[in-house]
Amino acid sequence: MRLKILLIFLAVSAFCQAQYSFSGYINPDEWQNSVYLSIVEDYRKMSGVYSEQIIAKTTADETGFFEFKGNMLDNENRIYRIHVDKCSDVQQDFNHFNGHCSDSEELLFIAKNTDTLNLPFSFGNQVFCAIESNNPKANAFVKIDSLKHDMRFAYGEFRSEANRKLNNKKWFKTLQYFGEALNEPIAELYIYSYLSDRSSDLHSYYVEDLKNNAYYDKLKSRLEDTYPNSPYTKQYVNELEADRYMLTATKGQTGLNSSFYLYIFLISSVILNAILFYRIWKQKQSKTKNLKAKLSKQEQVVLEHLLENKTNKDIAEALFLSVSTVKSHTNNIYKKLNAQSREDVKSLFIK
Repeated sequence: MRLKILLIFLAVSAFCQAQYSFSGYINPDEWQNSVYLSIVEDYRKMSGVYSEQIIAKTTADETGFFEFKGNMLDNENRIYRIHVDKCSDVQQDFNHFNGHCSDSEELLFIAKNTDTLNLPFSFGNQVFCAIESNNPKANAFVKIDSLKHDMRFAYGEFRSEANRKLNNKKWFKTLQYFGEALNEPIAELYIYSYLSDRSSDLHSYYVEDLKNNAYYDKLKSRLEDTYPNSPYTKQYVNELEADRYMLTATKGQTGLNSSFYLYIFLISSVILNAILFYRIWKQKQSKTKNLKAKLSKQEQVVLEHLLENKTNKDIAEALFLSVSTVKSHTNNIYKKLNAQSREDVKSLFIK
């Protein structure tokens, strides 16, 4: 009987311990007291605030302490994000459009269902700068961000095209080697997504590197061995195949006569521009005609002189009218064209 009770106790204890606990502090004077926990399953959406990624929300107490705990997470490493911002619940959908939030603070980390994680205040009460965890992989993204900070500093020493190219080549390899040395494939994906980003200056190096470097196949093997069923692995395999297909297609097109296509493009461009300018001219002529149609013949004559920047006195002398009559015609023109001044009138006809 005692043995059975002991076994039940051990089983319950093991079950109770199989849960995560992510806690830390925020500065309540600076941030809203709402703290969010997200799971990142798309490594192209690591940075930013995406409502569809949020899996839990908690409220920090008056000291700024918060905690997430439970046992609903995956039993193997995944990418998670904790973030705070200064947006109210009403503002969030609008302010977080396309993942962008200009007034938030976030932290990426690696964890699993059995992990404990603590985010203490760092120097100057800064939040989300340090990680204390029983998972040695937890702070991989912090290390990568620190290296990227060093990279940005190196770019800022000398601002020249030559310096930028040298730094691009150097840091591309430095980041790649650093990621491999972390011995954590999903942390490498953080670097891979940065290097292969089409909007990055480093993307051209990635395209060339993909042609001959076995690194990408080795990363694929590491992901398939460590995380065979994770969304990260499937996403990486699909992206790698797509990029290589594009390289093959581009290579196949190099044998074609590029000059022929250039001439076709130039001729098409000239024709399309001519059509566009003609349409704009026609629209302008039609608009001018419609505006003038609102005026009497005498007002149209006065308008032509207004557009020549003549004064009321000059117009009166040219048309053998009194200045007061010219002023009357001018006011009628303003009313009919919904204008407030001569400048407004000229803007309707002179582009």
